[in-house]
Amino acid sequence: MTKRKIPNGAELAELMMDAREKSLALLDGLTDEQMLGPQISIVNPLLWEIGHLAWFEERWILRHLRNEKPLLDQTDALYDSMGVHHDTRWDLPLPSKQETLDYMQRVLNRVVEIIRDKENPGEDDVYFYQMVAFHEYMHAEALTYTRQTLEYPPPTASKESGVPAINEIGGGPLPGDVEVPGGIYMLGGTSDMPFVFDNEKWAHPVEVESFRIARAPVTNAEYAEFVDDGGYGERKFWSDEGWSWHESEQAEHPVYWRKTSDGWQRRHFDRLISLEPHQPVIHVNRFEAEAYCQWANRRLPTEAEWELAASGEPAPDGAGFTSRKRRFPWGDDPLTPKHANLNSRYPGCVEVGAFASGDSAFGCRQLIGNVWEWTATTFSPFPGFVPDPYEDYSQPWFGTRKVLRGGAWATRGEMIRNTWRNFFTPDRCDVFTGLRTCARS
Repeated sequence: MTKRKIPNGAELAELMMDAREKSLALLDGLTDEQMLGPQISIVNPLLWEIGHLAWFEERWILRHLRNEKPLLDQTDALYDSMGVHHDTRWDLPLPSKQETLDYMQRVLNRVVEIIRDKENPGEDDVYFYQMVAFHEYMHAEALTYTRQTLEYPPPTASKESGVPAINEIGGGPLPGDVEVPGGIYMLGGTSDMPFVFDNEKWAHPVEVESFRIARAPVTNAEYAEFVDDGGYGERKFWSDEGWSWHESEQAEHPVYWRKTSDGWQRRHFDRLISLEPHQPVIHVNRFEAEAYCQWANRRLPTEAEWELAASGEPAPDGAGFTSRKRRFPWGDDPLTPKHANLNSRYPGCVEVGAFASGDSAFGCRQLIGNVWEWTATTFSPFPGFVPDPYEDYSQPWFGTRKVLRGGAWATRGEMIRNTWRNFFTPDRCDVFTGLRTCARS
């Protein structure tokens, strides 16, 4: 077992400051009116969301860990996501944008001051600082897809030098399946990992039959065949729940697609662009993913199959897989720009054949990055589940949401790994979701 690396105080302080920098960058160019935005059930007012980030940081580090008093009055009544009903967040007496930014800075300054000079932070320090930073990274992704939902301009492009444009990366399609052998697989996180959430604890044996899984996610061109073949109007391809959603939404194609005389286009933030045939289909919900699979005579992978395809290694004799479990599809080496489309380095998806350096041992590409991938699995606790101190992260959602794996182009690489379990209700298509399919037995 690899020894877990414990970050020092300076590294934790840097993590906190980086998370905040990423959040604030996503507010660039937005007016005060846009910071509140229209009331829509699937997003938060951006003004509320950034205040929630500061409140969460203060709640767990300053108040829980340090037993300090709140910096402002009434923040629980404004920003506690479990106590403040979603539909009321537009009507709250929220501080102004500048007042909220000032609150965020005060909290961050105190949090950094506490930790930066600690050479050997305690276990609680490490856990709560990482948890809070990862919470903010997740909200940064939410801020990104909120801009998409509200038809705002895209976030500011990466300032990193030498980053090619998306249309210069190439990669093309990557058709075909790979064979993954069956056996007893240890599903879930392990204690040597730098950080795991409670729903990943702990690795436990599951039996997986051998299966064939696509080398790459479903592309726009492949999904367009389903749409053009009338798949949205064929009841036989949809589950009962999916058809009910389809009827209520009067869905005829993915939410951001538009049919023109020149073919399909899709809305990317505030502009329409021609549909990119070899990029993964994105912004499809679980119902749409299931219907596509039925039409294509395929199926979604279970989360155990997905994680095995991402982390497993073939046995030397060709029979089954080894007991070694990779942290990333490409191995245990840290993430670099050659491995995956993460961190909003590019302002959207790339073609599914790109990033060959990130292939798994079995030959799957882009299992991490580009788009989150729906699985066939309902979000539920692993055996022996015990909630972490932040009890509302996982426990309230078991049984009501579906598991996604892998991360998207706007996901932060600092927190992604093969065992990460994301979860959303099956009707959500505002998030950066796509799918990868398996052959039917």
